Formats: sequence, C-alpha cells, structure tokens
Amino acid sequence: MMYNTVLSVNINVNNLKVPSAYLKREVEIDIYAPEGLLGNEKIELLLLNDGQDVAKMNFSKILEETHHNKRNHRLIVVAIKASEERLMEYGVAGTPDFKGRGAKAQLYNDFIVKELLPFVKKKLALPITGKVAFAGFSLGGLSAFDVAWNNPTVFDVVGVFSGAFWWRKKALTDGYTDADRILHTLIETTSTKPDMKFWLMTGTEDEQADRNNNLIIDSIDDTIDVVKALLKKGYKRPKNIFYYEKVGGKHDVATWESAMPAFLNWTFEA
Repeated sequence: MMYNTVLSVNINVNNLKVPSAYLKREVEIDIYAPEGLLGNEKIELLLLNDGQDVAKMNFSKILEETHHNKRNHRLIVVAIKASEERLMEYGVAGTPDFKGRGAKAQLYNDFIVKELLPFVKKKLALPITGKVAFAGFSLGGLSAFDVAWNNPTVFDVVGVFSGAFWWRKKALTDGYTDADRILHTLIETTSTKPDMKFWLMTGTEDEQADRNNNLIIDSIDDTIDVVKALLKKGYKRPKNIFYYEKVGGKHDVATWESAMPAFLNWTFEA
C-alpha cells in the first residue's frame, strides 16, 4: 500500500533557565520538542552546545524535516547556551590548555550529567527510550566529545562540527608537537573503549592555518587524527565512525546548519 501524505510534526520551542550549583550561575536552554508526545513513541534526546548558535539556525524546520520518515520515533533537542565563561567551561576535563582555558571543564561535565539531564528528564516527564547524543560546534564540539567520552553509560553518540581538536598543552612557539594535543592524548590513554558512535565534520575552508605545512588545513588534519586514534582503539568505519568533509564549508553557523540534517539522519535512523 502506498502512502502519499507525510504527516508533518510541529516543533515547540521552550526557553528555560537551569540553576547550576557547579557553575554557580543559571544556564539558559532551549528545548525543541515535537508536539503531541504520548510517551509510547521511541523518544531520543540530543544535547547541543552553543545553543546561541542553534538559535541563529532555522532549527525547528530542520527538526520537523528530520521527523518526516520517522513514524513512531521522536527526537527532542536541548540547546545549551554558552555564557561569557565559555572558554573556561568548554574544553577537556582535568587538562586546561596552554593558556589555562578549559579550567572549568570538569564542572561543566558535572553540570551536564548531574544537573541538566535530571532537569530535562523531569521537565519532559517521559522516558527517553532511544539514543542519547551530545554534539557541538568548534570548541563546543570538543566539549561535547569530552563529556560523552567521560560518561559512556549516559551517551550513545557524539557529533562534532568543525571541532577544536587542535586544543593543546603547549604553544606552537614552545616546542609543540602533535603529542601535545589534549583530546588525542585522552583517547589514546583511556584504558576502556566506550560503546559509542562518532560523527565528525569539517569544512574545507574551516581555516587557513597549516602548522606542519602539508597543504592540509589543521582542522582537517586534527579531525582525521581523531578518526585514526578511534580506529586504533578498535572502532570501525562506517559502523562507529562517520567523517564528513564539506567542500567549501566554513567555520560558521551557515555551514553547520547545512550539515545538521546529515548528522541528525545518521544519528537517529528510523
């Protein structure tokens, strides 16, 4: 039997403030939720860092279109807005970069797992029966990777758009080598292999920097090295890892918005 009508799903956006004892501030979030949830659907959850960038996208429309072929399958998205503390809260827990940035990454980690997720689940009052993912852009992508990696019982999927995988312990002028990259070291030195999937995206025009003069921009080099580190741990392509290089993609909201449907469809397959 053929069905010609596509049941459209309307998305409601709810702006809320989450009090955080860890971050000592209120965190503003936008919850994008499909209308008319009954609770018998397969409900999945996505957290997005840099919610202020999500707000610049036509995100409700993207989410509506993601639901077109999903039948009894609903995705709720929580966009977490960064504050002026962004460079301190985003990073790799326990290892600030060479400028001391990311010093509050462990506190942000605690906020996400111990405060935000319980708050969201209580607010939704529906069981999350499907996957839970965490994604972000640039430094927010690095942060999402770190939080998910450190909490493999909580998260199933990581999404990183133009990730700040260059994050390093030493300045380039201070005897830097690629071994000083913080996230790559974290992957290599973690003794366990978290049960997780990874969606990583770069744009061919993300930046111009080319540390090692190999004619490949650093954001692509650093992301491919993350893929290599994951493969070395035993993850497989395409089962666990998807790498998307967007030709002409820049380090901007428009590029990330254009890549968002590909991420959502890969992560939350019907």
